[in-house]
Amino acid sequence: MSEKIRPKSAIVVGAGVGGVATAARLAKAGFNVTVLEKNDFTGGRCSLIHHKGYRFDQGPSLLLLPKLFEEAFNDLGTSLKSEGVDLVKCEPNYNIWFGDGESFELSTDVARMKREVEKWEGKDGFERYLAFLQEAHRHYEISVKEVLKKNFTSILSMTRPSFLRHLLALHPFESIYSRASKYFWTERLRRVFTFGSMYMGMSPFDAPGTYSLLQYTELAEGIWYPKGGFHKIIEALVNIGERYGVEYRLSTPVSSIKLSSGNKRAEGVTLSTGETLTADVVIINADLVYAYNNLLPPSSGAKSLEKRSSSCSSISFYWAMDRIIPELTAHNIFLADDYRESFDDIFKKQLIPQQPSFYVNVPTRVDPSAAPKEKDAIVVLCPVGHLLDSGADRGLNPQNKQDWEAMVKKARDAVFNAVEKRTGASISDNITKEIVNTPQSWKETLNLDKGAILGLSHSFFNVLCFRPSTRHPNIQSLHFVGASTHPGTGVPICLAGSKVTSEQVLEGFGIEAPWSDRQKTHDKHTKEIDREHALPMLSNIHIALLVLLAMVITWMCKLGFLDGIALCNLRYTGRSYRSIPSQ
Repeated sequence: MSEKIRPKSAIVVGAGVGGVATAARLAKAGFNVTVLEKNDFTGGRCSLIHHKGYRFDQGPSLLLLPKLFEEAFNDLGTSLKSEGVDLVKCEPNYNIWFGDGESFELSTDVARMKREVEKWEGKDGFERYLAFLQEAHRHYEISVKEVLKKNFTSILSMTRPSFLRHLLALHPFESIYSRASKYFWTERLRRVFTFGSMYMGMSPFDAPGTYSLLQYTELAEGIWYPKGGFHKIIEALVNIGERYGVEYRLSTPVSSIKLSSGNKRAEGVTLSTGETLTADVVIINADLVYAYNNLLPPSSGAKSLEKRSSSCSSISFYWAMDRIIPELTAHNIFLADDYRESFDDIFKKQLIPQQPSFYVNVPTRVDPSAAPKEKDAIVVLCPVGHLLDSGADRGLNPQNKQDWEAMVKKARDAVFNAVEKRTGASISDNITKEIVNTPQSWKETLNLDKGAILGLSHSFFNVLCFRPSTRHPNIQSLHFVGASTHPGTGVPICLAGSKVTSEQVLEGFGIEAPWSDRQKTHDKHTKEIDREHALPMLSNIHIALLVLLAMVITWMCKLGFLDGIALCNLRYTGRSYRSIPSQ
């Protein structure tokens, strides 16, 4: 009897969304998978904070690009609904509040958007809005197909004809703000349709125009919220993984990656307790810059990563309220009057702006279970510069505790003042409990380099083949998944990244991904009535007219009519017919 083939083994370091999704995928492919997480909870930034019946999303609080979630669960042989994930649509998407007392309501409702846009830019403004959506639609569809679902392992990856022919259509060399300015002619609407770059941790004046796809998915597909909190997504992926045999070990910090002699191959990990675990492949879902500089031997590559531009950080407040605040909807954006200057303070000076733009989430509007009856839970995210490990004279100095107290107070007061002035709601006296996250706490709790909540920046030379690879360039059997590797940051993007990384791992072992035929199978079952049939470029009438035109031209040539036309042309231009040399 032949010896039974030993299943391959994998260790995943970190239980963020990319880590738990990759673990589930590899387990489905037959791997023995162990996930190691330093904290006593899964999800990383996608975790929950609880306090006496109040529930707060520590990080993401809105679900975008729902099709990427559906695809991930479908690949794993299940669905969101089957896993008990109940998505609720948020309507309107946002209320955007301005300093002059005006507001703008963003919605998937076309009639509502027509009214809102025309209020500021008239009938032509709505037509330009539709043109903006058309461009953003192209950004979205091309990016999902050619970027999020494909790996970029080298500069040659960017020469793929399927990608290269679309490159300029993605407008990567123009900013979101400059592209929006083409379609929106008032400063108010330019701000309305560009603030979303904050999701990438970037200024709209620097973020590539490609990322208008974020506005598109909100306006075309809507904003959703999982009942019970965003961690429901993580919880479902963990449950799926456990059904496939994934072992989760929480409160288990990793101190280093175990390498072979000569540091050529990853062979496992060493825990902070000194325990050593071995595996055929290691996937790191911890912060990538942290991992290179703390879990691996020192290298020039690790040091260069520290010098790359990072996303912003945040001061986040989690407030338990003693009453409902009716003036606030589920998602509220408060934009600074000095729009550009506020972003420059964050991204160029690494400061907290004098007048910050900030986001206020009230989950109880769509999920009353987030707070006790007749009360609200409120989350405030105030973007600030990331930590500077040197240069105490500016930015966020991690060595000076008094700076933190002053900056938190400054952010809190700015939120109270803006909310009251713009909505009429006074909320400072209704807070029964406050929990705060700062750049320092983000760094300490989640090992985020510089406290940057969205990893490395997404400027052009920090994406595609320029972004740190999903596979270590020099160490075999060592892979990465998460915000700072390809394809980038954000929960749906990291979900897409888990598929890219998993397929790369499987390819290295010569194993076909068990989900690769699912789409083909779906296509085979498409009914004939639902098949797409491309119309011919020319109808029969067009063809008949072209044939007739060709016959007329031939007849005119035979009768010399065209020679007469040429002679008239020559005389008209003052040239002599005889001056033309004979052929």
